[in-house]
Amino acid sequence: MRVAIIPARGGSKRIPRKNINDFCGQPMLAYPIKAALNSGVVDKVVVSTDDAEIAAIAQHYGAETPFRRSNELADDHTGTSAVIRDAIQQLQAIGWQLDECACLYATTPLLSAALIRDGLQQLQQTGADYVFTSARFSFPIQRALVMTASGGVAPFDPHSISKRSQDLPPAYHDAGQLYWGKASTWLDSSKTIFGTNSRMLVLPDHLVQDIDTPEDWRRAELLYQLLQQEAP
Repeated sequence: MRVAIIPARGGSKRIPRKNINDFCGQPMLAYPIKAALNSGVVDKVVVSTDDAEIAAIAQHYGAETPFRRSNELADDHTGTSAVIRDAIQQLQAIGWQLDECACLYATTPLLSAALIRDGLQQLQQTGADYVFTSARFSFPIQRALVMTASGGVAPFDPHSISKRSQDLPPAYHDAGQLYWGKASTWLDSSKTIFGTNSRMLVLPDHLVQDIDTPEDWRRAELLYQLLQQEAP
């Protein structure tokens, strides 16, 4: 069985209840659920949550909530990998036979069914431990600047600050949307998502937007609306 697991705790601090706040007419959580269900490569969508209201909304949009996440795994410090490992263990305990498992973040309205399919295909073709969405930094990070304690400026990397942009290797960051791996890989804590045997599914800038502030939320809504206008 192939599943998509969406971590969605109830205790968001920067934007309270952001997992289920209205985003362009629907709860935010509805978007990754629908993308996974429409991908054609996922048998079930599971939402890992500690919150009854989130669970009810998840079920309304077609996801399953066969277990409730413990409070210990719903705090501000627990990482995603621990939550996914717990979800896989919970599902295996009730008899689910799991193959590949995708982690989808709850606040990913720009994630499409096609990207979910592409990520799985890359995982299967490359034999990687993980495939995850990423984006390229628009400016060479090697030429970053830092502010000194006295208010002055210093290069982050003195060795690279004088080099031309085209002479520096591109750098990428985690897009925070999608992570594919086999269930056995997720359960093996020695295999990290950002390891040498992982592969990136590189996205264009207009498909990537963190949502941590009201300004981020508004920008994501504008991007989503533009993408909907361009959709065939």
